[in-house]
This record gives sequence, C-alpha cells and structure tokens, in this order.
Amino acid sequence: MDEMTPKSYSRLAIPDSDDLLFGTAPFPVTLANGLVIGGGAVYPELNFTLPSMEITASTMPEVLRQYSEMIDGACRRAGELQAPGLVVEFELLPPLTIEPEWGADVTRLLRERLDRLQSEHRVKVGLRVTPNDIREFERPPMMRTGGYVDKMFRSFHLCARAGADFLAIESTGGKELHDEALVSGDLELSVFSLGILGSRDMAYLWDRIVEICRETGTIPSGDSACGFGNTAMVLADQRQIPKVWAAAVRVMSVARSLVAHERGAVGPGKDCAYEAVYLKAITGYPIGLEGAEAACAHLSAIGNIARAAADLWSNESVQNVKLLSAMAPTVSLEQLVYAVRLMNVASAEGPGAARQLRDWFVKSDCALDPQAYVLRPDIVVRLAAGIIGETTPYLRTRRAAIETLALLRSAHSEGAFALPKTEVRWLDRLSRQADTLPEDENEFVAAMRNKIDPSKVRWDEYGL
Repeated sequence: MDEMTPKSYSRLAIPDSDDLLFGTAPFPVTLANGLVIGGGAVYPELNFTLPSMEITASTMPEVLRQYSEMIDGACRRAGELQAPGLVVEFELLPPLTIEPEWGADVTRLLRERLDRLQSEHRVKVGLRVTPNDIREFERPPMMRTGGYVDKMFRSFHLCARAGADFLAIESTGGKELHDEALVSGDLELSVFSLGILGSRDMAYLWDRIVEICRETGTIPSGDSACGFGNTAMVLADQRQIPKVWAAAVRVMSVARSLVAHERGAVGPGKDCAYEAVYLKAITGYPIGLEGAEAACAHLSAIGNIARAAADLWSNESVQNVKLLSAMAPTVSLEQLVYAVRLMNVASAEGPGAARQLRDWFVKSDCALDPQAYVLRPDIVVRLAAGIIGETTPYLRTRRAAIETLALLRSAHSEGAFALPKTEVRWLDRLSRQADTLPEDENEFVAAMRNKIDPSKVRWDEYGL
C-alpha cells in the first residue's frame, strides 16, 4: 500500500454555526446499500452489551445466544416502528478482542440479522464494530509492540472480514498519565497526555486502522476521547472534580481526536466522542452523538445539546436485562427511533425549522453547566477556528486550554451560567497553569520527562 499523506486542516469545513446542524454534513458517508449518513436525515445507532457474565470458551454459546436475542429484538421493533434506517454498534468487550475469533463470530451474527432486517422490512442498515483497546491491560501499556497489540489489530481484521461496515476505537494512548492529571487538577499533565502522548499514539494507530480498512473495503469511522473527556464528565457529575475542569478537558481532547481524520478516518464519528461536534465543524464529516437516551450507561448534564449536530443518535450502551416492557436493548431502540423521528420531521420542514429545534435543544442545557456551554454551536465554531489556527497537536491542545478557560471566565462574568465560588477559584487556578505552557514543544517534552515517574510510561512506545 502506498503511504498516505496525512490531511492538514487549517480552515473550518463549517465556518457558520447556522450550518452546524443535525442530519447534514458537507461530506456525507454512503454505504453500498444506499444508507447516507449526514445526507439530510438522522438515524438511530443502537449499542448493546452483555449482562454481567463471564466470557470464556465454555460460555461462548451463551454469549452468542445473548447477542442473538438482543439483535433480534431490536430488528423486530425497528421493523414494527418503520425505522427508515438503523446502525448498530458492536463494542467488543475485552475478552472478545483478546480472542479475536470470538469477536468476529459475534460480528458475523449481527451482520446476518441486520441483512435480514433490510431484506424483510426495507430498513437500510449499517454495522459499526469497535474493538477494545486492550493495550492498557499491561502496565505501563505497550502501545506499539507485544501480544495485546497483535491481538487488537487481528480483531480489526477479522471483524472487518466478518461484515463490519465501519471500524472505530476508543483509544487510550496517554491515559496512563491522564487519570492522575484529572483527579489532581494538573492541566500541564493533561496537555502532555492528550497533546503529546495521545496524539502520537493516534497517528500510529490510525495509520494501521486505515490500512486495514483499505484492505477489507471497510470505512474508517473515528476515535473517541471517552477515556479522557467522558471520564472527566463522570467525575464531575460525581462532584469529584470541578465542572469547569471537565469542560476544559472536553475541548482539549479535540486535537487528539482530530488526528484520526488527519490519518484517513471519514466518519461517522463515535457516539461517545462529545468532542465530535468540533470535529464536524473542522472536517465536515458526519458524527454520531449521544445524550438523554444514554442515561442507561452514564449520567450527564448534556442530554439535549448533544443532539444539535448529530447525524447518528445513540444510547451509548445498554445491558441485555429485562424491563417491564421488553428487553432493555429493544426499549433503547424504540427511544432512539422516536428521538430521531422528531429531528427528521423538523428537517423535512426546512432549514429554518431544523435550526429552531436545534436551538431549543441547545438552550435547554447550555445555561446550566459549563460542559454544555462549550458544546453551543457558536462556541464550537469559535474555539475550533482557534484550535486549527495552530499546526501541531500540542500547540492545538495548548490553545484549546488557554482559549476555553478564557471563554469560560468571560461567559461566567457575563452571566451565561452560574458557578459556585469553588468552581470560580478553579477557573483561576487552571488559567494560571495554562498561561505557563511553553510554545516550544521540545522544551515542554523535555520538562515533562524530567517530572514524570519513568515507571508510569514507556517512552519508546510513543516514539519518544
């Protein structure tokens, strides 16, 4: 395969926030069956997982039975509700990646049932498969070499061959340091984890994922900073870290996740990547998002505003457990179908109606939490333009930190949202840290290497 020249983003694909809208993207993704994502409609993206159980060779028949029950129930309900389209995401649990053939068996089963739904009910379908980033099972993680790396890439290959339409991952490069940065409020360490380690790992990882996609005719969709931004969001919801810190981390993760697109990913972005609204403004590729219907997986303060630019709308992940009405995946499917119906009716009424509904989604959340505020379309376009004004992931992450904190301070002083005094003090503390970040990346890396315990990270696994 010829080496691909990385893309370079220096201007926004969507420079006007009026055009940052659900269901439509400048560069839609089209499947062979005619399903167009980002072409004017929003589709449900259902994600489901096993109930608590062991996954071993002896339990694999029960694992397959569980997935069969989940996909059959969801497909049956999608047909009954006359869903115009359905995307299913299969996020592999760690054992299903560690044993790549097991994950491929589940992928094959899901592909068969989705094709049956399309044939019998004319519902256009897509299948996203997301192998688990099992590299972090070794400490410090081996990011480029070793058995876990080999198994992970084999999982990508086998799942692609078994019927995936899209490949994705929630990669964790840099997370071995970032968790500590979150709980200690260490902005400098967070920038290093995201802008240096995470971004270097993304380039390595996505070069290989894109190559696998080319070999197998699969679409490289995107990555998620779930282990960074969503970890911060959950900790903030539990009052373990400040909300303003979680909001800043969300924007700081943009440059890292953008690397996937620079190396060849084309969307739709991962549902749990709330930073994807920035990626859509920058790249023009469609995105999946999640919010209110993802409460089955985690709580958040951004249940409606995340709908504003979604092209796929997801429930995150739900276990196969019995509820009063039906099994939980079937219930989630119904909730998603009704949610996207409303967005698609608005779109059918014209751009004005769609923007009105989008603005209601935005206004219902943005004044209540700084994490919602940084997802406002006008704020996204403003900050995204600044981020791509820089040329490297480190400088972009640095600028995201500086400008996001400045914007939050200004917005709070103008009454855009309320903050307790403790959060205001954190804004001051984080801003002081951001102001000390050097412009010279080599200087920054050298300083951080002297500060970081060498037992916590394998520098050579990041090319350092």
